[in-house]
Amino acid sequence: MGTNGSTMLEPLRQGLPPIDPAAVSSSASCALPPRFEAVRGARHFTKSTLAGWGLGERFDDVALVVSELVTNALRHALPADAPRTEDAPVRLHLMRWTSRLVCAVRDPSQESPVAGNSGDFAAESGRGLFLVDSFADSWGWHPLAGTLRGKVVWALFRLHAAD
Repeated sequence: MGTNGSTMLEPLRQGLPPIDPAAVSSSASCALPPRFEAVRGARHFTKSTLAGWGLGERFDDVALVVSELVTNALRHALPADAPRTEDAPVRLHLMRWTSRLVCAVRDPSQESPVAGNSGDFAAESGRGLFLVDSFADSWGWHPLAGTLRGKVVWALFRLHAAD
């Protein structure tokens, strides 16, 4: 995950019970190339990571959210004239605490994510953030600070303790 983990988590502390970056029990990240085939790679990475963490039962919801966040980053956050063969400008981070899982997608744009017309369910696109909002317990975004340019869009899932 690198050194920006605690910076990336700062907005997650707003309005939620405390999240201590040092208390992350597990984290994983992967770089994604600027091609739509990267969504499949992100789902595969998510599946293997969740299985390794014993959270395979959460895959369907988490993978849907990861797919939407990565698709939005590839579709809206990359310049239209950017070569689709250059190094990975999009990165997926998965972080786990005892009671929470966060999926975060970093991209090079500083533009706010915009929800489409969520009322038009027949539309081909524009439902991504509506789906994220429906399946995750919360989500948000923030611009990156320091030397990194761009933003992080994140989704939080509450994990239930094993009975």
